[in-house]
Amino acid sequence: MRIAITGGAGYIGSHAVHALLQRGHRIVVIDNLSTGHRQAVDPGAELWVTDLRDTATLRRALQGADAVMHFAARSIVPESVSDPLAYWDNNVGGSISLLSAMRDEGVGTLVFSSTAATYGVPDVLPIAEDTPQSPINPYGATKLAVESAIADVHRSDPAFCSTILRYFNVVGCSGGLGEDHHPETHLLPLVLQAAAGRRAGVAIFGTDYPTPDGTCLRDYVHVSDLVEAHLLALDALQPGDARIYNVGLGRGWSVREIVQTVKDVTGRDFEVREEARRPGDPPALITDPTALKTALGWAPRHPAIADAIASQWAWMREHPRGWSHA
Repeated sequence: MRIAITGGAGYIGSHAVHALLQRGHRIVVIDNLSTGHRQAVDPGAELWVTDLRDTATLRRALQGADAVMHFAARSIVPESVSDPLAYWDNNVGGSISLLSAMRDEGVGTLVFSSTAATYGVPDVLPIAEDTPQSPINPYGATKLAVESAIADVHRSDPAFCSTILRYFNVVGCSGGLGEDHHPETHLLPLVLQAAAGRRAGVAIFGTDYPTPDGTCLRDYVHVSDLVEAHLLALDALQPGDARIYNVGLGRGWSVREIVQTVKDVTGRDFEVREEARRPGDPPALITDPTALKTALGWAPRHPAIADAIASQWAWMREHPRGWSHA
């Protein structure tokens, strides 16, 4: 198959590119490199450096494609709160442009990267796919809007098929690939940078949440297991399918637990500061992965959080300044 991957120069997308190439697919990476890295793109893939909102160029990139995996998005919750219009423009505007280009080029198969942030603050844990969606930040709201647009495409085109994967926090590295954002905002890389002495400690935002240790609880999934979910989803799609699955392990780790596990894995100590809550952070997000396991046979191969942290620590030590100096 010829598969177009938006955001294929990013952390998760580059892992998907690598896995799909290994399976013999032909890959077109579409990325504006605003947060992705050219060095992360496998040389076996065809790279188009363009913005998704450039529909004309996007149509050319999609010519001959059989399917699309759509990872590209801005995804920093606090930034979405401070600059919501940028998120609506990029995440929703880019996705509408992509769906339009897919329609124009006759590409009717989509796997969409959504998020647990669409659920907001759920009343019941763990979170199932039919849990009411009520996002509390613009990032989650934009992803939910794209989900709605995809549903509308289904109603207008009975042959269109899609799987929406709502996933939780992603960790780990494989295949020589890693996570590198500028600036970095994700918890695990920030804590690892503190362990490496690249930043003066790490902050815990909020210690008064209604959780066992007062810090946020999150479900984590290894990036390789997440990519496997995408591959299984793509393989299973049939014309007219409209599938939705949560992707996670079904248990939560608190911020304090992540910090302590990093200290244990790295053997390094560092300052931990306690600060006020950040706007837009739900207290707990933990999934029920039963539907994904039952329907697609998904079985995580990397459930140990310490192993995922160790793989990310190894990549950071091999790439102390990230992809820019790889």
